[in-house]
Amino acid sequence: QLQLVDSGGGLVQAGGSLRLSCAASGSIFSINNMGWYRQAPGLQRELVARIGRGGSTYYEDSVKGRFTISRDNAKNTVYLQMNSVKPEDTAVYYCNVDLYSRDSPTNLRNYWGQGTQVSVSS
Repeated sequence: QLQLVDSGGGLVQAGGSLRLSCAASGSIFSINNMGWYRQAPGLQRELVARIGRGGSTYYEDSVKGRFTISRDNAKNTVYLQMNSVKPEDTAVYYCNVDLYSRDSPTNLRNYWGQGTQVSVSS
C-alpha cells in the first residue's frame, strides 16, 4: 500500500527554522515531481515549492530566499527547509507526490501526505 508520511512541523518563533520531511513508502516504481503545499485557516491550499526528479525547483514568491526544497531519491523522501519563518507561514503543510507504482508502472498517480502543522509565533 502506497503512503506518504509528513513530519517535522511544530511551533517556532518568528525568524526561526524548521525542517519538514515526507517519506513515500510502498510498492513504488518511480517518483516524478515532489512538492509541498500549505493551507491556512479559511484559505485555499497553495503550492509552496516543488522539485522535479532531476532537481529543477519552483518556489512561491513569498518563500523565495527563505525556503529550500530538496529530495533524496534513494530514500523516496522530500524535504522543506524553512528559514526566517514569519507568522504568515503558519499553516498545515502537505507533501504531494506524482509517482508510478510497481503494479501500474505507466499510470502516473498523485498522492497527498496527511499534513503537518507549522505554527509561527510573533
